[in-house]
Amino acid sequence: MEWTAWFDAPEYEFARQVLQRGIAMLYFVAFLSSLNQFPALLGERGLLPVPEFLARSSRLRRPTLFSWRYTDRLLRTVCWAGMAIAAAVVLGLPQIGPPWVPLLAFLALWLLYMSIVNVGQTFYGFGWEMLLLEAGFIVAFLGSDQTPPPRTILILLAWLVFRLEFGAGMIKIRGGREWRDLTALDYHHETQPMPGPLSRQAHLLPKPWHRAEVLGNHFAQLVVPFFLFAPQPLASVAAGIIIFTQLWLVASGNFAWLNWMAILLAFAAVSDPVAHAVIPAIPLDWHPAAAGTGAAGAADADAVSAGSQAPVAWLVVVLVATVLLVVLSYRPIENLFSHYQLMNAAFNRWQLGNTYGAFGTVTKQRIEIVVEGTLAAEPDDTADWREYGFRGKPGEVRRIPRQWAPYHLRLDWLMWFLPLRTVHEQWFYAFLAKLLEADRPTLRLLRHDPFDGARPRWVRASSYLYRFATRAEFRATGQRWIRMLLDESIPPLSLPPGN
Repeated sequence: MEWTAWFDAPEYEFARQVLQRGIAMLYFVAFLSSLNQFPALLGERGLLPVPEFLARSSRLRRPTLFSWRYTDRLLRTVCWAGMAIAAAVVLGLPQIGPPWVPLLAFLALWLLYMSIVNVGQTFYGFGWEMLLLEAGFIVAFLGSDQTPPPRTILILLAWLVFRLEFGAGMIKIRGGREWRDLTALDYHHETQPMPGPLSRQAHLLPKPWHRAEVLGNHFAQLVVPFFLFAPQPLASVAAGIIIFTQLWLVASGNFAWLNWMAILLAFAAVSDPVAHAVIPAIPLDWHPAAAGTGAAGAADADAVSAGSQAPVAWLVVVLVATVLLVVLSYRPIENLFSHYQLMNAAFNRWQLGNTYGAFGTVTKQRIEIVVEGTLAAEPDDTADWREYGFRGKPGEVRRIPRQWAPYHLRLDWLMWFLPLRTVHEQWFYAFLAKLLEADRPTLRLLRHDPFDGARPRWVRASSYLYRFATRAEFRATGQRWIRMLLDESIPPLSLPPGN
């Protein structure tokens, strides 16, 4: 069975460590985000209550633990269990045992988080949710410290980052003209969903720099991913380019764990010799038996060359998973080269073999929905209207945007979509009603409650045009944003008498 030795990739042990621990950390963040936000957004008394959703969807096709019954207590139990398992993997505890232990740990993370996503409705309708699920499923088959990393699983992880990057590149080329005439980054840093602390500085860079950014993006997404499958060290160089470009996106914006996932997945193509050459502290002797010298080392080397070091049962499981994921890749491949390319779509209920992509078009202006309340009896222009402050989305014009990624502020992200779609969303009216009730779980999602827990008499929503202040405007006013009132999107609302 000498041919089975090909399935062992002992020279990718560092990649396995990064992938398992890094993706487990992102699962921890995802469960933490759900623990803090899900009850207020989707819980029993949330904006879009899951019990009502399940009652309407009597034949929910996607698997979830909540299909039988949902309670906020069960949701919190799922989140705490997911965080505990993820923390154990980050510490490397399951990896000490046989390969079945990390397999079960990651499959548990996958199933627990899928249970949340599948009832999360619009608040969980983001591409990085299915990306985390698919990555977690594939990484489950990387094995433990007792077996070499399986080569086919590493290739499938490289294939996942290829779909992520190349899919995004194709969406852009087929999308807005701004990506073809190289002007997309003239707007993106300013109009992206949730700017970070360096976004304004990035926006104010010279236009030639923005042209270079777009060209670099096209190169990193349309050319570089093919080299992930090249011999070393080309594959590691390609991974390095992807990691570098994703770090720039991390520094210039907040995209939850999307960029961090791309960075982690790129390590599937980084071999130990290349990693050691870049950072000498990274060891080369993860598997001494394969690298031994002398008579004992030669005997071990002969044993390695005779076939895979992995147990036969584990090798069979890995090959079955490989065949399954290869078969599920048909639809994503077809989609990549379709004129009607789908963006962030799942083709099966288990959310494996998905298609990815983002920002096929770039918005040219930033419209923000500002929510205000008043204690006045009459909601006229003489009333004292006070603005609610959100944690991540722009509001107060002097405030520096914070870095939140990889943590995901779901309410803030949905607020960005309102002017692009319609403010007349069911969840948004429910949100305004919660503000009128001074609902404490809802208020905890915000940065600032102008009424300190008291009930306002009226609330309203207005549309503002936001843009980054120039350097001269900032020196003169101290404002990082310049904003202009456009219209009153939702006129003043109040609770019915007696409430």
